[in-house]
Order: sequence, then C-alpha cells, then structure tokens
Amino acid sequence: MTTLVIGGAGYIGGHLVDVLLRRGRDVVVVDDLSSGAAARVPCDLIRIDVAQPSAVVDLENVMREFDVRTVVHLAARKDVGESVARPMYYFSQNVGGLAFVLEAMQRSGVRSLVFSSTAAVYGDVEGENVSEDSELLPVNPYGESKLACEWLIRDATRAWPLSAIALRYFNVAGAARAELADTGGENLVSRAVAAAHDGRVVTVFGDDYNTPDGTCVRDYIHVVDLAEAHVLAVERLEKGSVTGMESINVGTGAGATVREMLEALRRSGSGLRVRAGGRRRGDPARVVADTTRAKELLGWTARHTLEQIATSAWLAPEGSNRD
Repeated sequence: MTTLVIGGAGYIGGHLVDVLLRRGRDVVVVDDLSSGAAARVPCDLIRIDVAQPSAVVDLENVMREFDVRTVVHLAARKDVGESVARPMYYFSQNVGGLAFVLEAMQRSGVRSLVFSSTAAVYGDVEGENVSEDSELLPVNPYGESKLACEWLIRDATRAWPLSAIALRYFNVAGAARAELADTGGENLVSRAVAAAHDGRVVTVFGDDYNTPDGTCVRDYIHVVDLAEAHVLAVERLEKGSVTGMESINVGTGAGATVREMLEALRRSGSGLRVRAGGRRRGDPARVVADTTRAKELLGWTARHTLEQIATSAWLAPEGSNRD
C-alpha cells in the first residue's frame, strides 16, 4: 500500500517524501513541476497538473496502479500578494484542483486524505494563541481559498466514506539539507537568504503594527517538524482513528517578530541587509498557534528552535532563490 504525495517535488513535499521513505513506506509523487524540482524526488514521479479536468482520470489511474491507500495533498498556489491580485486564479487552482483530487479518490476508492491547509484561514487574530476553534475570518484570497477547501473536504466526508485531516501550517522555514531547501522565494526566510546571497536588501513589509517592535508576529516552524506531523497524520488515518475531518494546527506555539527572525538569520549567516517598507495588503499583525490539539491527537510537538531554523535556512545553494 502506497502513500500518494501530490506536490511532492516542492519544498515541503520533498521533505515529506524524504521522511516517508526513511521510514520504509512506499511513496509515489504527483507534481506538475511548475515550482517543484524532479531532483527532489527519489521515487516514482508522475507529472500531472491537478487543476486541469483531465487530472481526474490521470489521478485515478495512478491511485489504482500504485495501490494508494492515503493521499497527502500539498499542491497549491500560496503567494498572498499574488492572491490579492489574482483571486479568481487562486480559487480555480486551489479549490478546483482539490475537487479533481477528491473526485479521483472517490472513483478509485481511496478514503484517507491529509490536506495542506494554512493559518491564513484565521485572519487577523488578536490576543491569545489561535486554536482550531477560533473564528475563521481570512483576510486574503489565499486564506479564503484554503478555507473553501476545508469546507469542500468536510462536505465530502459527509457524502462518502472519506476521513481527512487538515493540517493548518504556520510559517514554515529551514531545511534538512541543501537539495531540499526552499527555492521559491515566497516566504520571509527564503526571500532573506536569497537577497543576502545576491547582495540585495530585504524589505520588511510594515513596521508600524501593534506588536513589540512594530513588525508582524509569526509562528516559525522547521520544515522537518512539519513533515513529521504529516507522517503522524497519515498513521492516525490508517488506524481508523478519524471520522469525518479533523483540523489541526501545526506550529510551535511561540511567536517571533519579523525583525527577530531576520536577526536570527543575521547571527547564523552573513551579509543580510534590511530596510523598512510599507504594509502589504492581506497581512495580519499576529498569528501564533495553540498546539494543544496536535499534542493530543497526533502526539506531536515541534522540536527545532528559531536558531536552528535560521541556521538550516542557509543550506540553500547560493543564488538558488533568485526572484
């Protein structure tokens, strides 16, 4: 029995595939390679764009051929700024792509799904760390599209025998080794490392928020910790422990400002220059995870520190993150 990782050639997907294979599991990857790299995938890789209607038949064939038991769906568009500029595109890619994956699963009899969701479904959260039961008020089309995906999955679990876990990622960074590093340049850490390598200045989007130093507060989680949470979610589904859909935060429970993250990068690397810029539309001031449910349901706790995240982020090959 095989785990199908959709988006397994990407940054997070590559780390997940690495952990799954190290644990002796059979894995097959589907990716359109629009942002992923085939070099990250040391197992079977089938090139499919899941946002195309033809993906239903193609995915069904993969699921049957490889005797897939569980699907981990990571593929999505995730740039907040781009989502503000292209909302229709984000809904068609993220929600439409998921719909085709679910249809293929139903047709092939695959009944377990781990879905890549996001803390962006919460929006601008004031005060305490955000729990899975907090109000869901995303402030950008990216977060809205992911929330719509969760609704679709929940409806699917009511319509046919599907069990699912939606992992709500917080801010993922770091790397296990250079060949798996984040080369997308979409996140703060990867942008900062790329800028330092290229001699450019890193722009901080907003320094006038109601936070300790005026910059946004985020919950930074090491990508290896995130990959291990996925494996535990797969195992929980395969044990038959889930009825319907569970939503689970995956973060550390500790917030750091953008400046604090950049200072950690500066201490562990070199040549990092920073300047303040205006706020970016769609950015909430503070989002930090309540991780109680992850501990209770998955037995999972993040192990890596902010310093370890920063140090490992410099594993990215020089110049690989150019915009």
